[in-house]
Amino acid sequence: MRSREIAVRTGARDRVHDITRECEEFARECGGDGLLHVFVPHATAGIALIELGSGSDEDLLAALGDLLPADDRWKHAHGSRGHGRSHVMPAIIPPYATIPVLDGRLTLGTWQSVSLVDLNVDNPDRRVRLSFLSDFR
Repeated sequence: MRSREIAVRTGARDRVHDITRECEEFARECGGDGLLHVFVPHATAGIALIELGSGSDEDLLAALGDLLPADDRWKHAHGSRGHGRSHVMPAIIPPYATIPVLDGRLTLGTWQSVSLVDLNVDNPDRRVRLSFLSDFR
């Protein structure tokens, strides 16, 4: 297995951050067939395969805002207002995704992108672990 960690700065607002390019570069460097596993080792972020740039990223954030409002209802209440919602989000958008790779290329659908979803405005510095599991036939 080959592995690499990338750093992502998400900023001080809810964010869907595209990491497709970094995933493609790593898969290309690894070459061959296998699986790319993308994992974010944070309790308050997730990985989503979603169309980006067409409004879907804003729709996702709006849906998460409706489902997980940034208000004072959360028992996990340290940090900024509504911080507890960030700890619930990975149960909805998991902290990982696995993508098949053929001949060093991600086999994403036509409109799919790999994105880091982050609602935690208290921690703008994220790490993402990319792991390539080769087909050893």
